[in-house]
Amino acid sequence: MELKVVKASVEKGEGLGWGKSLLVPSIQEILKNDSQSVPERYIQELKDRQLISQNLFDSLQVPVIDFSMLAQKDANEIRKLDLACKEWGFFQIINHGVREEIMVNMKAAMAAFFELPFQEKSKCAKAANEIQGYGQNFVVSEKQKLDWCDMMFLKTFPHETRNFKFWPLTLPGFKEAVEEYSTEIRKVSNKIDANLSVLMGMDENGLKRKLGEFQQGIRMNYYPTCSRPDLVLGISPHSDGSLFTLLLQDDEINGLQIKHKEVWIDAKPIPNSLVVNIGDAIEILSNGMYKSIEHRAISNEKKPRMSIATFVMPGDEVQIGPLDSMVNEKHLPRSYRNIKYIDYIRQKFAMKMQGKAHTAIVKL
Repeated sequence: MELKVVKASVEKGEGLGWGKSLLVPSIQEILKNDSQSVPERYIQELKDRQLISQNLFDSLQVPVIDFSMLAQKDANEIRKLDLACKEWGFFQIINHGVREEIMVNMKAAMAAFFELPFQEKSKCAKAANEIQGYGQNFVVSEKQKLDWCDMMFLKTFPHETRNFKFWPLTLPGFKEAVEEYSTEIRKVSNKIDANLSVLMGMDENGLKRKLGEFQQGIRMNYYPTCSRPDLVLGISPHSDGSLFTLLLQDDEINGLQIKHKEVWIDAKPIPNSLVVNIGDAIEILSNGMYKSIEHRAISNEKKPRMSIATFVMPGDEVQIGPLDSMVNEKHLPRSYRNIKYIDYIRQKFAMKMQGKAHTAIVKL
């Protein structure tokens, strides 16, 4: 059986980007050839499989924040946000202001891309030393286990970071849907940033003054069905390297799980909500007060699932380290060293996804 892999493009003069990843087969193409078998390289080690029963923890639910109440500076909702960041590292937001039509169009655009023939999708293949485009990231060894997922990553802000050679511009409505969705998500992320600034002892513009203009990137995840979902993982356990991440889930299918107090629990979808999680950069800036949390995606055998993760990140050349407002030498001494963001993100992409291993590189 011929395995179709997404071949990275190499251009003359191509410099060092965020990271490179080995070529891997497309899961969609594997399933077209054989929908019943699971190749050995996708079968997770027994300790890493999704075998833990969730029944005892069905009552646990990721905190829900009413964004409209945050906008009114409601003290109770702000307190809920603070506790969610400290105790969970995850929360779902409702009444966030992004119109349902925009979210529906974004999901449809992503679905249309993954429905394209393999040859068409491959025209958007990622570059050899970059993470943008169609393909996989975090594959650093021919021996490591692979995730049951196909993906596409695009930088969307600032505008000059967009590289349209990775966008399927001939796909009707794709560019427009991504531009509209990313613009609306940016408005939401600005409000989250303002609230986090206040919670970390600054005014609403504190993080922007410290970090400058934020970057935004969108990862589109396609999780095909699997005949043996108990053997595979859609995405391996990891924390995000972002400041924070906003996820648009499938409204009907559970797939995202987070590690809360050493137990994996489902982040049950709420229609038209967004899931927000703290990233490594906020953990570092908050001196560990707000921690990025391990999360993973699981597969199922009945229906493909899609999700859209929007990452909000500092600029490449920005130095990140504990904020002065988050350091108290007596009660909360500095726990992380300063590091340029591009250096952190390159070190992260040089490793496979493996839980919280990435933040260990900046721990004192």
